[in-house]
Amino acid sequence: MSRTDLGMPAFPQAAERATGDQRLRGNLRHATHTIRAKRAAAVAELDDWQRLRAAGAAVKNRTLRHLDHYLLQAEAAVTEAGGTVHWAADAAEANRIVAGLVKRTGEREVVKVKSMATQETGLNAALEAEGIRAYETDLAELIVQLGHDRPSHILVPAIHRNRGEIRDIFRREMASWGRPAPEALSDDPAELAEAARLHLREKFLRAKVGISGANFLVAETGTLVVLESEGNGRMCLTLPDTLISVVGIEKIVPTWRDLEVFLQLLPRSSTAERMNPYTTTWTGTTDGDGPRDFHLVLLDNGRSDALADTVGRQALRCIRCSACLNVCPVYERAGGHAYGSAYPGPIGAILTPQLRGVTDPLDASLPYASSLCGACYEVCPVAIDIPEVLVHLRERVVEGGQVTRHGARVTIKPAKGHAAERAAMRAARWTLDHPRALRAGERLASRTRRLHPARLRVLPGPARAWSGSRDLPAVPPEPFRDWWARHRATTGGQG
Repeated sequence: MSRTDLGMPAFPQAAERATGDQRLRGNLRHATHTIRAKRAAAVAELDDWQRLRAAGAAVKNRTLRHLDHYLLQAEAAVTEAGGTVHWAADAAEANRIVAGLVKRTGEREVVKVKSMATQETGLNAALEAEGIRAYETDLAELIVQLGHDRPSHILVPAIHRNRGEIRDIFRREMASWGRPAPEALSDDPAELAEAARLHLREKFLRAKVGISGANFLVAETGTLVVLESEGNGRMCLTLPDTLISVVGIEKIVPTWRDLEVFLQLLPRSSTAERMNPYTTTWTGTTDGDGPRDFHLVLLDNGRSDALADTVGRQALRCIRCSACLNVCPVYERAGGHAYGSAYPGPIGAILTPQLRGVTDPLDASLPYASSLCGACYEVCPVAIDIPEVLVHLRERVVEGGQVTRHGARVTIKPAKGHAAERAAMRAARWTLDHPRALRAGERLASRTRRLHPARLRVLPGPARAWSGSRDLPAVPPEPFRDWWARHRATTGGQG
């Protein structure tokens, strides 16, 4: 994965700064609660939602088990339909392929559909280094780009901005990127949308190269599918002469019948709509209709390594709906930037460490960016057990061990800063395996109860971090075992 966020602090430090920003927290709280409520209402309309959810998970699992077969099938279908398929092992290779294809056209400007894959690879910066300017056309992505900012949400990248901030960005920046904002622009949503529409229209009419991702790739026909709500995506996908689509290898679905399941799951889970406003599909090239030259870049970038992990691979089922972000208490307070990745929130906390590894302090901290409340699992439309994967990755961070990196099995060392945790867990394991030692420890704690500080609030040493946000329970007057034995004796064993 591209290290576009290289140098960011670990999640706890980044989150601490973010939670101190009252305006950010207000923006996040308002937006996530609104989306959450609308999604719940849309999902409640379907009596078979849980069956749909199970079907989506089953389709994804079957696809991942036979991913090699479906990828080759898709490559053959795209090629037969007039497209060209490129394989990219990592972000750098994907960026080189795309930059080379753009330079081959002689163009120095491209329009882009909102794409998580190209955010992941850092494509815009790579194109800029080659003298190519990429224009984001999704409204929220446009706001982020004009504001020299980074996305903070999968569905609503500018969720951390309010209307007043957006108005100021448009007034200040639009002129340097093309058509300026109207002089009397207010923060009225309709006026902001109209300013963006007029600004982007000249880009659509002039652009000769479009770049997209895809929500799905249907293997049986080589058809790509993009779901969006504004219509800008369809302009990018149909008007340019050349279209380049960067798609993660996990976006495959075997058949159109399988696609039908996800066309029900995704809109309700993401935008709380019964049906997506703009669903664009294209298969290769067609004379006189759409781009004359189509290129598909299939991106691995750590996905094969994640696939080798029998617990963690379920993260590859993700359809990027963002429902988990909108219910997560950690995301609501910390925002997306603290995750240091194109993928924020609960899904980012399990996907990023698998794609990038856990050797960097930021990536090693992400599995801990969760309260393990389980709300993310409850709303996931493809039933990814995010808490299970978080615990699995925490074990990897603390214990190290065998993992797959770049297709080879390697042994990683435990992350730094967890020696005390490992020692405590090993001591606990030994104690729990020896009942006599456990019983002796419990009795010792009870009998020395009067010696314990009356108002101890913070534990000493490495345990300070644990007690910093938790109330320490008082030691009970006697161990449960002793109480139970006495209780049984006085009741005659009747419970």
